[in-house]
Amino acid sequence: MIVSLENISKLFGGRTVLDNVSLTVEDSDRIGLVGINGCGKSTLLKIITGRELPETQPEPNVPKISSAKDLTIGFLEQDAGLDTSRTVIEETRSVFAEMFRISDRLRELEEKMADPAHSREVNLEYDRLTDYFQAHDGYLINVNITKVLSGMGFPAETYGQSVSTLSGGEKTRLALAKLLLENPRLLILDEPTNHLDFRTIMWLEDFLSGYKGALMIVSHDRYFLDKLATSVCEIERGRLRRYKGNYSAFVVQKQADTERQLKEYEAQQKEIAKLQDFVDRNLVRASTSNMAKSRIKKLESMELVEKPVLYEKTARIKFEYDIEPPQEVLTVKDIDVSAGGKTLLPNFSLAVRRGDRLGIIGGNGAGKSTLLKVIQRKMPCSKGVIDWAKNVKISYFDQENAQLDPRKTVIEEVHSRHRGMTDLEVRSVLGSVRITGENVFKRVGELSGGERAKLCFALMSLERGNVLILDEPTNHLDADTREALEKALCDYSGTVIFVSHDRYLLNRLAGRILEVAEGTAEEFKGNFDNHAAVKREREAAAQTEVRDTPKQDEKKPSYRSKEQRAETAKKRARIKELEAEIAHLEESMERLQRELADPEVCADYQLTAEKCAELENLRRLCSEYEDEWLELSE
Repeated sequence: MIVSLENISKLFGGRTVLDNVSLTVEDSDRIGLVGINGCGKSTLLKIITGRELPETQPEPNVPKISSAKDLTIGFLEQDAGLDTSRTVIEETRSVFAEMFRISDRLRELEEKMADPAHSREVNLEYDRLTDYFQAHDGYLINVNITKVLSGMGFPAETYGQSVSTLSGGEKTRLALAKLLLENPRLLILDEPTNHLDFRTIMWLEDFLSGYKGALMIVSHDRYFLDKLATSVCEIERGRLRRYKGNYSAFVVQKQADTERQLKEYEAQQKEIAKLQDFVDRNLVRASTSNMAKSRIKKLESMELVEKPVLYEKTARIKFEYDIEPPQEVLTVKDIDVSAGGKTLLPNFSLAVRRGDRLGIIGGNGAGKSTLLKVIQRKMPCSKGVIDWAKNVKISYFDQENAQLDPRKTVIEEVHSRHRGMTDLEVRSVLGSVRITGENVFKRVGELSGGERAKLCFALMSLERGNVLILDEPTNHLDADTREALEKALCDYSGTVIFVSHDRYLLNRLAGRILEVAEGTAEEFKGNFDNHAAVKREREAAAQTEVRDTPKQDEKKPSYRSKEQRAETAKKRARIKELEAEIAHLEESMERLQRELADPEVCADYQLTAEKCAELENLRRLCSEYEDEWLELSE
């Protein structure tokens, strides 16, 4: 146990946010913390970190908070702990201030030890500090800094940039990088994937998968929670309940628990009604009064089953169409996708067949949204062919909702496109996406991002298109509406072409992935997980290509007879060769570690990065040689 909470309650404005919450965090825990906005997630995190105190309560509900003696907690908050007067590298190096002081002291002691008359105390202090420095990976500080900064999207050329000039997203990434370098025993992350691109999120997932401490994560990224969480804690109506497994397992268990609790609640209510009816009819009758009183006692002693929270689905979305298009829906040949005078995708080609679910991914500015507009001829194309089949009817979701008139009311926006509909019919359609009551008379320009998206989905359902083109459809949507949209798209039998950064949606819906990056576009079969697996295999193959090529030559038999003895001799020779190589690599790594501890080297960021990269390569190669040595020895 590293943290234990018992009977934790908290009030805000007379409202109970946390009601006798208890939670235990172990060393190896990976906890996802979920709940609707305002349910008390942030309050619980602040109580764990000591930034807020729980309400005082009398026995037997006295709040108790206990933690391990050596507990260190890292808590990600916006701009947390950043000194804007420092540079990026200075800010990250500040994490290891004590280690750098020890390094400086070691250099001083080495100078004293050069004097033959130095005291025994100098040797003792030097030995003690050296052991401490090595035990805390002091020689790998610069390696770790470079590794984490690179993973969080800070290349070497940004190291000298002032923290004050960073954007809000960059500051959040730098704060997260500092926390990862601090390596606390309990790492608490509140929405860590905000402002991160695909590459950085996937790097963070891999890094956290191997994290030695405990993790507590608040996130709306369901895929992120699926990858990392081993248990999910939900805060609902002030109570905390813990479920085993990742987010997907939580959803299944939550649904089953809600259904079970509802049945128990309804059964108990029927029993209560039956008992109360008996009491009402028999209490005043002398012959049955005692029986009625016994039922009163039973009612008073009954432990009531709490009615489960039954949230009405935020939206009921359904997409249908009337006309079946031909098999070949879209053919694109050798077009140039350009914007602002810059060619984003030269000579781009694409084929889409009826029923395809094509997910398009890529970094910001890669040309994904522009591509959707170009293939719909909403933006010009200088060359090539864009051929849509006959009977194709496109229904388009623009992430900027540019097709909506901000001056019209919601009900006017629908009427302007479907003049034959009555007010009752329009309100029924809007009600299906939970735009109800007086909200139908709001001006479109006054709607929130989520409300505008819901209006667009209502309009798309009326268009009855057989091809849906969607640009970031889950942006601004709450969890319930996302799930309703995902179900509607999965149930839809037509063709879907969509751009998204929502990996959960990409996994559920996509049958093909088109990745747009650096002026190129490449297709991958399957969903996002398949795409990620292919990318990992390629990276692994690229890293081992140089090493594997000579090994193939070594495996060619040198003799045509006595093969077993020849093979054994080869293995022995290879073992000796590996032992020599490993010894040489270890010497080289020790030399590099000493160089990285040199203040002059540390002051040169480019040189430090180069030496860190070289050390990482040597460590990887040494590990590979050791694995091969072990295999041959066995």
